[in-house]
Amino acid sequence: MDLNQMLDEKNMTKYSLSKASGVPKTTVIDICAGRSSIDRCSAKTVQQLARALGCTMEEIMQLDPPNEQLSPGLPKDKSYLECGLPGFLQESLNAMKAAWKKVDNGEKYLRIDCDYCNLQSDINSAEVNGIISSDQAWYLREKYLRIERGENS
Repeated sequence: MDLNQMLDEKNMTKYSLSKASGVPKTTVIDICAGRSSIDRCSAKTVQQLARALGCTMEEIMQLDPPNEQLSPGLPKDKSYLECGLPGFLQESLNAMKAAWKKVDNGEKYLRIDCDYCNLQSDINSAEVNGIISSDQAWYLREKYLRIERGENS
């Protein structure tokens, strides 16, 4: 259960939780949206939330982070992150798609390392230079380089 679900169960809004607990509304909203983690809140904040929700501090600390796929306004299909990519990056993506197709079909393809490194370099360059967002960069890494995003990424 996350904080949003707990609020629903108690028929409370984020605003009413803020008023009842004394925790700033922006903090409550950030926790519910996943922009702030309950783990990083002060003990006082956790205590205020627990009191207002009628539960223990331990119960608050055990709440799950919000499910980002269910967050309002965020589509489940993230292919929109591929729109409007610069030509050099699109060219590298096309080469990598062709390389994966060959490799996945069992063909011997000796240039996959080159295609992989080129794409990785182009993604990094586009991200560092502000041509694409970090979200776009990670989407492309996960999809085309088959890299799993770590907790600290």
